[in-house]
Amino acid sequence: MLKTALKPRWIAGLVFALLLSAVFVLLSQWQLSRSTQHEAPVSSSIEDVKPLVDVLQPGQFFPGSASDQMVSATGSYDPAKQVLVEGRLYNGQKGFWIVSAFAVDNAPKLSGVAASPNTWIPVARGWVADAAQAGPPPSGTITLTGRLLPSEAPVPNVDAGPGRASAVAVAELINIWDVSSYQGFIAATSEAVGGVPVAADEAVKALNIPAQPPAQQINWLNLFYSVEWVVFAGFALYIWWRMVADDYRRDLEDDEFDAHDDGFDDGFDDGFDDDRDHPNEPSSPEPQNPGPEQKVQ
Repeated sequence: MLKTALKPRWIAGLVFALLLSAVFVLLSQWQLSRSTQHEAPVSSSIEDVKPLVDVLQPGQFFPGSASDQMVSATGSYDPAKQVLVEGRLYNGQKGFWIVSAFAVDNAPKLSGVAASPNTWIPVARGWVADAAQAGPPPSGTITLTGRLLPSEAPVPNVDAGPGRASAVAVAELINIWDVSSYQGFIAATSEAVGGVPVAADEAVKALNIPAQPPAQQINWLNLFYSVEWVVFAGFALYIWWRMVADDYRRDLEDDEFDAHDDGFDDGFDDGFDDDRDHPNEPSSPEPQNPGPEQKVQ
């Protein structure tokens, strides 16, 4: 079959099939690149510190535009309203987030039977390796700066225990603290009292959470097209191989017919014996069977 494949026309056909397959592969890569769509890039304005009361309103759903925004707020902590959230990583080590309730000054107050006099927001103040290292929040009027993040979802069917929370989930924390809260939390980067930064405990590590990269969405139709073009590329090579195989079988049939034609013998028997076929040759007398010999009495 190799001899057949090396025919000039099939070599040219192979080159054409390879070029066609290369085009199909390029189309597949193009479709694959279009199958992943990026959301709008993160705006550089989120690193500009804005007042919390101007970015987010309590009692409303957390808007996507407010996520990762650097904000500032003035208010005070309640040392009785503090929990630890376990299972948080810092440089690959598991530990705890210290989450404290922060009463925001000049924040809109919510109305209703269960509404509290002040509006609060959870603040993740830092990370500690051991729960015993978590001290109380600073007292007095605090001006804090941090990254505004949406509320996490509470872990179902998990009792974190006294002074603990399964996640930084507003739905869980407002039941623990019995307060009205913003639908989000702040990962603090700095705290100051009267313009003087609060000295952090050496055991408490600052979170310094960066802005999250834009999410990716998959376009399944483009992904299907990319796979389809790869199939077409393989099919082009298969068609070339099949045509070569058919030509090879035709060559075998032609060679077999020629060999049969060279040694042709129809084996036809005309029904005549050799004497009829060769009249000039004397025929051998057939032996006669003599009758029974008569004895003379």
